[in-house]
Amino acid sequence: MKNAVRDAGAHRIKVFVADDHAIVREGLVQLLQLQPDLVVVGTCADGRESLQQIHQLVPDVAVLDISMPGLNGIEVTAELQQLGLPVAVVILSMHSSTEHVFRALEVGARAYLQKESAGTEIVDAIRAVHGGRRYLNTRIAGIVADHVGGSPGKSPLASLSRREREILQLVAEGNSSAQIGRLLSLSPKTVDTYRSRLMQKLGLTDVVSLVKFAIQHALISLN
Repeated sequence: MKNAVRDAGAHRIKVFVADDHAIVREGLVQLLQLQPDLVVVGTCADGRESLQQIHQLVPDVAVLDISMPGLNGIEVTAELQQLGLPVAVVILSMHSSTEHVFRALEVGARAYLQKESAGTEIVDAIRAVHGGRRYLNTRIAGIVADHVGGSPGKSPLASLSRREREILQLVAEGNSSAQIGRLLSLSPKTVDTYRSRLMQKLGLTDVVSLVKFAIQHALISLN
């Protein structure tokens, strides 16, 4: 009997949850833990930490908030793809714009859920992506279908390198060049060079406009 219980546990889908809102994160964990075929192996509130934990834990599915401090969910997804880790990503977001959906899918996310409906869809989404399928609800699927054969429009972020996008988010979060340099193992002067270059590419003239841009493109949130 003990072996049977152990074998059943071994076949459960291992899920990692990252969301910087404690109430959302804890609510999702409680919901997922009620499912006999799912087990939550880790949680965190920070994008950069989530990347480290996923690398260590290697879950089957990672549920990532699109807007997290340190590194947003889309950049975490892109990094996981580059590392070749066998983890399927479900993106959670307050946004349902064409740009956000396509950015998430382009970097390798297998599902995109709006937070307002995540409670009723998250379990089905996790099972779907673990089974190798994509999961998009009717609204998100409609956004994708509207642009089949066309182009959703190129995001301004596409003109930036991954390092520039990292620094854009960290600057918008209020970090100094010295703080960013310590985090990314760069000199403050190099950080300043990256910042000047990305602001020029985006046509931004000051930090206020940079922060506004970051909010509009879900790199940071107001909460």
